[in-house]
Amino acid sequence: MSNVILKNVTKIYDKKKVINNIDLTINDKEFVVLVGASGCGKSTLLRMIAGLEDITDGEIYIGDKKVNNIHPKDRDIAFVFQSYALYPHMTVRENIAFGLKMRKVDKATIEKKVQEAAEILDLSEYLDRKPKQLSGGQRQRVALGRAIVRNPKVFLMDEPLSNLDAKLRVQMRSEIKKLHEKLQTTFIYVTHDQTEALTMGDRVVVLDKGVIQQADSPENIYNNPANTFVAGFIGSPQMNFIDSKDFPCEKDAIIGIRPEKMVCGGEIKLTVNIEITELLGSEKIAYFNIGDKKCSAKLPSDYQLGKTLELSINPADLYFFDKETGARI
Repeated sequence: MSNVILKNVTKIYDKKKVINNIDLTINDKEFVVLVGASGCGKSTLLRMIAGLEDITDGEIYIGDKKVNNIHPKDRDIAFVFQSYALYPHMTVRENIAFGLKMRKVDKATIEKKVQEAAEILDLSEYLDRKPKQLSGGQRQRVALGRAIVRNPKVFLMDEPLSNLDAKLRVQMRSEIKKLHEKLQTTFIYVTHDQTEALTMGDRVVVLDKGVIQQADSPENIYNNPANTFVAGFIGSPQMNFIDSKDFPCEKDAIIGIRPEKMVCGGEIKLTVNIEITELLGSEKIAYFNIGDKKCSAKLPSDYQLGKTLELSINPADLYFFDKETGARI
């Protein structure tokens, strides 16, 4: 079993809780994405699972084994870093084999595992090249290959695509997802990119200030956010938040509405003054104010706009959040 269990896990730096009493169970073979803004604690949490950071309090289990005091190399995990961490003087073959060589695995087994990993990652023709002769995407695949050959219980990935250009990131997202399906083991993946989180994860864990705000399927994270933080963090452009006093609504609450739901032929009508528009290929974004809140509407690119925009919103598309706590009501 390759499940990972965190019980009341806490990390304190300089008297400040950066990870605050986290409980989380990651199931065997699950692909879980930890997502949040910089400084939310997601990488720290990953490093604690790996054993690269000590935990201040709580318990971490990998499989049925408590690993609090177990050395990283003995936790049966593989860590894929943002920086690839390849040895420049070694060939691709040597880089992939390095961990096995350090564990004194016999040469025939090493070669077999390297060939298998290279085939899975489409690296067979590059095995005798040095990292400087590879593209960014190929280097990242070498880093993945080095993890694959160890056949770990759990893969831990810390923003592995952030150094790639936009086109390559899209390609590598699907490659990592296919890799997970092929290997049938547990993946824990850290990113600040909500698109990566929603497209890759079986489950998404949204973190803020060291606290889990919501852990759910990508569909529920988007369609049923637990609070204003999750609603605002997931979605691009972000959800509009409007004070109920500026909106035809009887509830005293913060009203949330996704930009793509602002002009849907609904019964709630509002005319707003457009401040600026952005054309994004197949769609355009119109920006305006409702009361003192900045809002946006996502529209088809051929939608005809003047200086004003007639909003038409369905009541069913509204979200309501508590003004004090931000929790969904």
